[in-house]
Amino acid sequence: MEKFQAAMLLASVGDALGYRNACGETSVSGTRTQGELHKSGGLDHLVLSPEKWPVSDNSIMHVATARALTTDYWCLDDLYREMVKCYVGVLEKLPEHRADPATMDGCSQLKPDNYLLAWHTPFNEKGSGFGAATKAMCIGMRYWRPERLETLIEVSVECGRMTHNHPTGFLGSLCTALFASYAIQGKPLEQWGRDMMRTVPLAEEYCKKTIRHLAEYQEHWFYFEAKWQFYLEERKISEDVDSKATFPDHYDAEERDKTYRRWSSEGRGGRRGHDAPMIAYDALLGAGSSWTELCHRAMFHGGESGATGTIAGCLFGLLHGLDSVPPGLYQDLEHKEELSRLGAALYRLSTEET
Repeated sequence: MEKFQAAMLLASVGDALGYRNACGETSVSGTRTQGELHKSGGLDHLVLSPEKWPVSDNSIMHVATARALTTDYWCLDDLYREMVKCYVGVLEKLPEHRADPATMDGCSQLKPDNYLLAWHTPFNEKGSGFGAATKAMCIGMRYWRPERLETLIEVSVECGRMTHNHPTGFLGSLCTALFASYAIQGKPLEQWGRDMMRTVPLAEEYCKKTIRHLAEYQEHWFYFEAKWQFYLEERKISEDVDSKATFPDHYDAEERDKTYRRWSSEGRGGRRGHDAPMIAYDALLGAGSSWTELCHRAMFHGGESGATGTIAGCLFGLLHGLDSVPPGLYQDLEHKEELSRLGAALYRLSTEET
């Protein structure tokens, strides 16, 4: 249970560190950001208060997903209606946290008063952003068992396309949910990317069964897979061999920024559904069990640090818990009690299943 609670807490810690009260959104240099952190005394001296270090819509939407997953729903359609209610309910809070426009736009398409079509939103050419990926880790926590893979695929795809109805967007939610389930299963980190790639065709089959937006999906589906295949080959973990990820000899903050920009589709690492999980995954591979190193790689770079920090923080919590994390980062964290409660509820529900 402690690791489930740690995952929910550290997702928001990673978000708050990366978001930096909206400063993270304008940062273009990981070197400068890490220099500022060093001047302030480093991570050990930070206290993340809601006033100075608020969370962004990444955390608010992740919490909304977790709330829906911990309600007493009878079937998945009921779960989707609950998600719609939760997302529309937080919509009013999002502007004050300077919400990502794609998430705002997606939420505005939801129909909580329409019983049959509440979660059916139109295809969105601009729906390829990171927001679907950052709200879906808890789906993998709820349905982490291998025998629940089919449910994990369906729920993560539907959750993703509620707000980001574009393959690059909702495949990001499938990816982060899968990674959370792999962390709980104890799968070796180097296998995660390969196993995720094997699951993408199952998501495509599910989308075909739902008969929605097939032509549009087909046109855009390949991009996510191609980017991830390129990444896995670059790190030399694309084959079924017991090999460790390979990193460049010189891979400091400046080099990482260049690499993250290269993986992106618009020159800002972490902006999309493919590269936000990719940067978080890369940071986990490179950081090992070091929380500080993870923060340097995922929370303090020149791209969308709030998004990558949310995903990386959650997965680190599932792998390693809170032991190596300075208490100041979570003792006064915004929504701390609810995050702990949701983590405990997700653990209980996922382990009670027969």
